[in-house]
Amino acid sequence: MSGTTQLKQMSATGQRKEARTVILSSYLGSTIEFYDFLLYATAAAVAFPKVFFAGSDPWVGAVEAYATFAAGYVARPLGGAIFGHFGDRIGRKGMLIVSMTVMGLASAAIGLIPGGNLIGPWGAVILVLLRVLQGIAVGGEWGGAALMALEHSAPQRRGFAASFVNAGAPTGAFLGTVMMGIVSALPVGDFLAWGWRVPFLLSFALLAVGLFVRLRVSESPIFAAAVAAEEEARQTAPAKRRIPLVEVLRRPKALIFVMLSGAAAFGLQVVLATFAVTYAVTRGAPQQGVLYGFAGASVISIAFVLFGGRISDRFGRRPVMLTGLALFVAFLFPMFALLGSGNVWLVFVAFTLALMFHSTLYGPFAAFVSEQFGTTSRYTGAALGYQLATLIGGGFTPGIVASLYKESGLNIAAVIGFLAVMSLVSAAFILLTRESKDNDLTTVR
Repeated sequence: MSGTTQLKQMSATGQRKEARTVILSSYLGSTIEFYDFLLYATAAAVAFPKVFFAGSDPWVGAVEAYATFAAGYVARPLGGAIFGHFGDRIGRKGMLIVSMTVMGLASAAIGLIPGGNLIGPWGAVILVLLRVLQGIAVGGEWGGAALMALEHSAPQRRGFAASFVNAGAPTGAFLGTVMMGIVSALPVGDFLAWGWRVPFLLSFALLAVGLFVRLRVSESPIFAAAVAAEEEARQTAPAKRRIPLVEVLRRPKALIFVMLSGAAAFGLQVVLATFAVTYAVTRGAPQQGVLYGFAGASVISIAFVLFGGRISDRFGRRPVMLTGLALFVAFLFPMFALLGSGNVWLVFVAFTLALMFHSTLYGPFAAFVSEQFGTTSRYTGAALGYQLATLIGGGFTPGIVASLYKESGLNIAAVIGFLAVMSLVSAAFILLTRESKDNDLTTVR
């Protein structure tokens, strides 16, 4: 008997329990995926410039390391399109299992790459190739996890349920940053020789845990019902099955608006994980303390991701997102003043407040994106829109802000101006995008 059939035969209590299991699965899966993906961000800030790009000026090495970081973001839309297509054709669950497996194996392999002192530029080449695989995997993961949580939940709790997927990002950032912080306590030579590799190799263990949980959940009932209705309709009026990507691109407005609405969320997120860490360390704060400060702030932000998703069920996705974005922009100047203080506790305060504001913006975004598309193209549309937003907002931002900072003579105002403009663009497109809180997800198109 299929998982979907079992779900249909459950009592209301059983269905609620299954929904909680699915949400937990989505949260854990997202945590593991983002542990792997964002661990790379931390390593790009503290290890890769010296391991793979040694000999460069410190900020030049950072820009080069951030360029390899961007490769994962370039690949994410491709992953969204590939996994979205098959997720809309054959189901959400199977694609989530494949995406998690690819991510875990690629991340563990990064920990095995010889350094530049052994294989020269080939180390950086292999790093980029594995980063691309990471990007493809996470490009498929997010859309499926968000849809599984969303499509198993009651309409009045969709924002809260889907926010658990986005809560996986700060949870994964916390785990990855703590692990990198632990190994950074090693002598510098040991840390650069092998210490930074340990967190990546732990991906094997996380992969086993994630697959165990993910294999136990049922397929999305809304997706199953939509496919059954489509099959029944074709029996009475034979027609070719629609291609999800074509359906999304035929009406590209939703895709474009989602992409630009979310760009700032990812730009601000990735600046905190990369440039802000490097900036705080170069201004005199101890590296390990900065990493632990970011990790602690990430834990606190989890509650605000869920809070943002929950209140968006009452007030709407757009008002909550706009409030979070406005608060973050207003905090940019004080944030960099605190980060540049050289004091670990003030750095922690900066990360905490910044992530609180960001999480209020980020929490409703999973539901906001997913609710813009019909059921049989929702995986493709949501995954592609979300990943394009990560590409234009997050993929190149670390390199851009590092270059602006260096070329402006280490003037942080140039960085703040860039982030503020990016935020204003996203705010405009959030306002232009329709409110989705009350959309009917059972519609096929």
